[in-house]
Parts: sequence; C-alpha cells; structure tokens
Amino acid sequence: MLGQSSAFQRLREQLRRYAECDIQVLIEGETGTGKELAAREIHYASARSGRPFVPVNCGALPDNLIENELFGHERGAYTDARCAQPGLIDHARGGTLFLDEVDTLSSKAQVTLLRFLENNEYRPVGGGLARVSNARVIAATNSCLEEEVAAGRFRRDLQYRLNALNVRMPPLRERDGDVPLLAEHFLDVTARRLEGRSKQWSGDAMRILCAHAWPGNVRELENVVLRAYMQADGDVIEAFAVAELVDGASAPVGEPAHGDDRFGYHAARHHAIHVFERGYLLGLMERTQGNVTAAARLSGTERRQLGKLLKKHGIDTRRFRTQS
Repeated sequence: MLGQSSAFQRLREQLRRYAECDIQVLIEGETGTGKELAAREIHYASARSGRPFVPVNCGALPDNLIENELFGHERGAYTDARCAQPGLIDHARGGTLFLDEVDTLSSKAQVTLLRFLENNEYRPVGGGLARVSNARVIAATNSCLEEEVAAGRFRRDLQYRLNALNVRMPPLRERDGDVPLLAEHFLDVTARRLEGRSKQWSGDAMRILCAHAWPGNVRELENVVLRAYMQADGDVIEAFAVAELVDGASAPVGEPAHGDDRFGYHAARHHAIHVFERGYLLGLMERTQGNVTAAARLSGTERRQLGKLLKKHGIDTRRFRTQS
C-alpha cells in the first residue's frame, strides 16, 4: 500500500490497530480502492503473519457446494469422495480467511456462514464430530451492507457478526496528493514488468492525472498508466495521450477510425474542445493557486460559469491551494 495523504495515513494507522486484536473486520469501499491489500496489511502486521492468508471470492462459491468449499468433506461423503478433502477454513488454520464480495452470498450461504461465526464450529460434509476453527475472518464488500440489509438482501445478524470492526477505504479522489506518487510508482513497475526503458510524465500530463475523478480508483489509475506507457513512443508521456485515456477515447484526435461515426467531424471536434477546456482550466488553476475568483477575473469569465466548468472536468481547486 502506497500513499502520503492524510486520509491514507489515517487508514494505515487504523489497520495497524486492528492488526493487534483478533476480531472480525468488515472492509467497505468502492471497486479498485484496495480492499484485499488492506486485509493483507492487517494479516501481515498481526501475530498471524506466519500462517496462511486465504482469499475467497464469495461470488464464485457455488450455492450447492458452499459447505463443501468452506468446511471440506470426509471420505465417502458423496459419490467420488474417495478421500477426505479439507475446506477453505482448514486451509486458513491459524491464519486469516478473507471473504471478498461477501454481499454476493446467497441466502443459504449467509445462513451457513452465520452458523459458523456464532461459535467458530463446523462439520465437514459427511463428518460426525464438530471441529473448531481458529482462523480470523475478514470480509469485504463494495456495497453498503446497511443498505443491503434494509433492502432485505443481507441478514442483519450476519452483518453484526462481520462488522465487529469496520474499515472504510477512501476513494482515490479523497486522497489529495497520492495520484502523483502512485502514477510514478506504477510507471516504474510497468517498465520493470515489461523490461522496457524508463519513462516519465510531462508536467501537463501529470496535471491531467491529478484532475481526473478516478471512478475506478487505484485500479483504474494502474490501467491508465500501463496504456500510457505502451502508447508513448518517446521517454516522455505527453498530456494529449493521457487526456485520451482518461476521457475514454479510443482513438487520437485527427486520426479517426475509417467508417466509425464516433470519430467523425463532430465527435473529433467535441473531443478536441474537451481536451482544450481541461488543459486551459488546469493551467488557470495553477497560475491562480486554486483561487476561483482570481481565475474568473484573469480569464474574463463569470465566476459561476467557471465553477460549472471546473465541476464538469472534475477539477478539485483545493489541490492547487495545497501545493501553493
């Protein structure tokens, strides 16, 4: 996990505290915020670090085999069960069982999990004697479980069991100053991964990265960095290349795909205006250190209209004031 913003530092401190106790943790956050990384941070900072960390995608657990997947089975439990097979809970013995996308569990699976969490006891399929697990359970979801409960899609009692301790992963747009750090890091990682030469961001390219809202969070940033590295011919990644990637365009302005209406005159014109507006606003904010009133005066624009443009392009003026 990498970051220097105050929101990120608060998160790291919370994870360290939670690592010191052996209680269930629920991690909530948008897609791409690094929920599994946070779970691993808790595990590897705890006394369990020498034992297994077992991640489970709850959405991939077949409903008719949920008990077999979690608890395993004994020999002869069903046809073709020629030998005993441990379940995921056994694999996590002494360590951590990470239940990702826990909100996707079916009603039957929720009951099965609740029964286990009540006393940490389970029986393998076909087994007579109950066993006790000492695995710590950490769950994660990109939904709000409280809303899922209110909608009748998730059991209230299971939410209480999972939510003994709670972590909220801050989205990237709330982590002021972390985008440049992560963008540089991913660029270095990409160069090593592809065994290519080192590259760097131009100043304008970095400003565009910092101004983007990143709805896909860190995962989206990582993907954009990879694509930007692959598309850049030289050692410097320029602003126009980044603008095309974060705006979701699939072809450069001036190079329309033949026969594709999306890259006709009107689409190209719209995209060019969009790129120009963003670049102009970023430069304006840098010159005025995020002062919207001063920027409106300098650009000869009404302050209200300028505010709408800044909101349209997802530009947070506080970032420029912080840098001043």
